[in-house]
Amino acid sequence: MLRNLALALSLLLVPSSIMAQDAPTSETTVSEPLKMRVQDVVALLKEEKAPEDVFGPQFLASVPPAQFNAVTQQLTSQFGAAIGIENIEPTGEFTANIAIRFEKAIGQGTLALSSTEPHKIEGLLLRQFDAIDDSLTKIEADLAALPGKVGVYYGPISGDAPVLSINPDEQFAIGSAFKLYVLAALAEDVRAGERSWDKVVTLTEKSFPSGMMQDWRRTAPVTLHTLASLMISISDNTATDQLIKELGRDRVLRAMVESGHSDPSKNDPFLTTREMFALKGGPKQALEAYQAESNGDRRLEMLEQLEAASITAEEINSAFATGPVALDVEWFASANDLRKLLQRIYTESHDGALSIMGINPSMSDNLRNQWRYVGYKGGSEPGVLNLTWFLADESGNNHVLVLSWNNPDAALDNTASELIAQRILALPR
Repeated sequence: MLRNLALALSLLLVPSSIMAQDAPTSETTVSEPLKMRVQDVVALLKEEKAPEDVFGPQFLASVPPAQFNAVTQQLTSQFGAAIGIENIEPTGEFTANIAIRFEKAIGQGTLALSSTEPHKIEGLLLRQFDAIDDSLTKIEADLAALPGKVGVYYGPISGDAPVLSINPDEQFAIGSAFKLYVLAALAEDVRAGERSWDKVVTLTEKSFPSGMMQDWRRTAPVTLHTLASLMISISDNTATDQLIKELGRDRVLRAMVESGHSDPSKNDPFLTTREMFALKGGPKQALEAYQAESNGDRRLEMLEQLEAASITAEEINSAFATGPVALDVEWFASANDLRKLLQRIYTESHDGALSIMGINPSMSDNLRNQWRYVGYKGGSEPGVLNLTWFLADESGNNHVLVLSWNNPDAALDNTASELIAQRILALPR
């Protein structure tokens, strides 16, 4: 939950030792095992073969047949049926770059086979889908068909003449995308000379994954730049809570107000990630009391009395196991709010903040190469998804894509939104 989303559709993320088992070669001949297994990929996508017959044990351990079949159905719903092999470019005897033609797109990625008979597939990554005969109308129809509600803005950072705009002023729960407001507050303070990126602080906070710092030693020395980089690039929740403590929740809320947020009261008081987890995973009466209270000061008193320190990972996992939980206890922004935030980050603090946002662009290499700069932060939990990009083209024009999706009744199909985001980014601008 609150994980950092990758745009690339990964059918499998395999150890690098598998994907790089063969050194690149200038040999252009496609080996027979590669030819056979690429044909098998097409047959799998057509549901003419079973995953167990084509994939090796390591693949199946990471991606069980039911999961692979679910991804296949999603690809088919987005891009139509698989038609055939578009291209095989060998990078070794048992590895290749491949392209698969669907009815509405060309899917490109990499394939790795076991070097031993019968050369089953151990690595498959489809990371880029180039739409064929796609259109704004088709994308709007697919967004409208998603259960729940969707808010989208894609266009110039100024807000003028957007390419796509759906419910741009409606408030959505945005998950970890709220961390952009923390980054903005920090970067503005650094630019004003009130803080420095290299200031060392003592790690005192501890939250739950996503991230890695929850496993670090308490009292570890860490710089503000490291905290911000981990908060944005891997959505580290402990790093986030440490920064909120350093800045003060009121400072982050002020950054939200100053960025032009249309309803900052929905985020008052500004929650830490651990407080959010404690409310949703703790006693039901505490959550219900918090939901019933609208006054920010009284809510803050409730948080101070909350037994946030005692919440366990088991309680959190149990709370989220059955689907969305209390989507009104979250962080909120509209697509236009996030657009305005990115605009302020660019004008008020871009030297530091944009470099951090660019660490993990969450975009395939092919899409990334179409832009001079890509910065990203997203967020999710059951029923909540947000994808937010800052994009600069070669002409110096700045663009924003914000896609928010909420459904309080069921967990979301994150793959669906990631695929649609790729299609939006492929639209003429």
